[in-house]
Amino acid sequence: MKISIVTPAFNSAKTIRHTMESVARQTYPNVEYIVVDGGSRDATAAIVNRYSDVVDVFISEPDRGVYDAMNKGIRAATGDVIAILNSDDFYTHSHVLEQIVAAFQQSKADSIYGDLQYVDPENTHQVIRHWESGDYQRRSFLAGWMPPHPTFFVKREVYKRHGLFNLALKSSADYELMLRFLYKHEVSTAYVPDVLVRMRAGGLSNASWSNRWRANREDRLA
Repeated sequence: MKISIVTPAFNSAKTIRHTMESVARQTYPNVEYIVVDGGSRDATAAIVNRYSDVVDVFISEPDRGVYDAMNKGIRAATGDVIAILNSDDFYTHSHVLEQIVAAFQQSKADSIYGDLQYVDPENTHQVIRHWESGDYQRRSFLAGWMPPHPTFFVKREVYKRHGLFNLALKSSADYELMLRFLYKHEVSTAYVPDVLVRMRAGGLSNASWSNRWRANREDRLA
């Protein structure tokens, strides 16, 4: 089973090295790593180019935002399974992909997800919030539940059948995609009870109360 990991980036020089190193440390060998940069004006491209032994595909050009970058990466992917790992996120240990492949093989599901931790942007050992996803129950989506998107691994065939990220949504396209896959189309899924990804706190949708309000409106629209 080949896993394609897509990292969207824009002016990510401060964090993307950590992201790429967490991919490089994975013990699972059959990995395709794709970085999609939106034409950064900092040293992002130079840093990515130093990791040419890790990055298989590097796209650097203007885009229409993070979800457009994700869509570009998905279209470029050749793996059986696709994961999105943002440029300020990182895998928590070197066996994450081994766990994911084992979960796919054991469950026969078309998607897998796990737990996530928000960490301090500077001290990534300091956990701010622990997101324990729990086992999937379809009705939970109606109460606002969703898996942590950076832990969501999906078979490429699912994207082919049910589409990519909706660019009309600016902060909730990941929620809408998972809602579409798991709730609307009832794509099978399984839960890995382990922290797979750490995310630096302070993302787009949580940067301010006004952003959070707009994100809530988008969640409702999704």
